[in-house]
Amino acid sequence: MKQLADYVKSIPDFPEPGIIFRDVTTILQDADGLHLAIDKLLEMLHGVEFDVVVGPEARGFIFGMPVAYVDHKSFVPIRKKGKLPRETVCAKYDLEYGTAEIEIHKDAIKPGQKVVIIDDLIATGGTMAAIIRLIEELGGEVVKICFIMELAGLNGRECLKGYDVDSAIVYEGK
Repeated sequence: MKQLADYVKSIPDFPEPGIIFRDVTTILQDADGLHLAIDKLLEMLHGVEFDVVVGPEARGFIFGMPVAYVDHKSFVPIRKKGKLPRETVCAKYDLEYGTAEIEIHKDAIKPGQKVVIIDDLIATGGTMAAIIRLIEELGGEVVKICFIMELAGLNGRECLKGYDVDSAIVYEGK
């Protein structure tokens, strides 16, 4: 039986020499791989009490939505700035070269709601730290953060200290 990591294609020297790009789209392209990924996320959440699943654009949508559906929870998207039509709250975060902004509808998380965040990858953790700030600003409590893949060499968990973080696949490098 194949493991989830067997569905990930590793591309050396992309986007620059020395980097190994871990392509999650190869999981999505295989029905068995996709099924295994969603099952792994559901396993991570076994016994976790939560009200809502949050997923950042775009792969958090892909992996978070089926989990919300199976567990009969609502789903809240986190989008790039300017993509949501109603009143939002926004968080700025650092990228390797510059900054970016994400936002969430102001009424998406109710005070006291227990929130699970699902995304495809944790690298440096900066984007996830910004997502947590948005959820907590709205009064939500982040009870679990789940990833398909983790690039442990980039120390993203350091940004998420104090939170329950789980990854289906951990790559030791960058």
